[in-house]
Amino acid sequence: MKDDLKIFSGRAHPKLAEQIGDYLGRDLGQLTIGRFPDGELVVKLENDVRGQDVFFIQPTCPPVNRNLMELLIFLDCARRASARRITAVIPYFGYARQDRKDEGRVPITAKLVANLISTAGADRVLTMDLHAAQVQGFFDIPVDNLYAEPILSRYYIQKDLPNLVLVSPDVGNAKRARVYADRLGGEMAVINKRRISDREVDVGEIIGDVKGKTVLMIDDMISTAGTVCGAAALCKAEGAAKIYVGATHAVLCGPAIARLREAPIAEVTVTDTIPVSPESLQALPKLRVLSVSKLIGEAIHRIHNNQSVSSLCVEGPREAFRRAAGRPAPDGGS
Repeated sequence: MKDDLKIFSGRAHPKLAEQIGDYLGRDLGQLTIGRFPDGELVVKLENDVRGQDVFFIQPTCPPVNRNLMELLIFLDCARRASARRITAVIPYFGYARQDRKDEGRVPITAKLVANLISTAGADRVLTMDLHAAQVQGFFDIPVDNLYAEPILSRYYIQKDLPNLVLVSPDVGNAKRARVYADRLGGEMAVINKRRISDREVDVGEIIGDVKGKTVLMIDDMISTAGTVCGAAALCKAEGAAKIYVGATHAVLCGPAIARLREAPIAEVTVTDTIPVSPESLQALPKLRVLSVSKLIGEAIHRIHNNQSVSSLCVEGPREAFRRAAGRPAPDGGS
């Protein structure tokens, strides 16, 4: 690996950043983050980054606004410190749910945040499982959108779930469910869901057969868990034998933990794009967390060495896992 790589972490998820650094065989760069008496954030780089290839790891998870401002201020700081290239590594991209005007007098925050990141100084973005793929088009800089599918697929292949049916919790997620159905084998079903507000959904009927079958529902995120819990209750009422839920981003806000604990779900599997608190793990024993550190670390390695990143998303689950989660820290080759 070239010697001009620098990796920094904000306060959003330092544990993930450290694991990525371990995979790459690199120590994290030093920076100081503080506040003025009025609450304004202060970011200072403690390492020289002139002419360096800089990666800043910061999911914009709760507290969303603080973490977003840290990201923007760091980007400006690195740009003014003459970094050669700056990549914003955003495992969870917040504000992505407002990606279109679906009614009058509402913003498109995904585009707004994309503009802010570009203007602040990012040369490219590395993210994972965007809420909508078209958000990539909101940026005027390169975007690498990784998928957690190889990691989740390998996990469920090892579980060898019998009589499997992939259930999409809403129509918009059907394409994602089809990818998992192709990888894991099994049938597909779709739930006709109607969103009443940003906090309330109406779960309608199931299009497909789940009676006596093992249901696996995969979504990009679990926020308040209203969608997946309502879908799980509907599947159970329709005679599903066992229900598993998987998601990339464990936002888990508001009543999510309580809802998941009471729902007829055997297991909830998420990744660590967002830190999952020990309290959440203790309150929800059926919660499993899989690491994406090696996948993101491999993507950083490839970006730094001008190699293909897209192959991490299109390889079969076993091959992708071997490359992105099974091999030792890279030594310059792919």
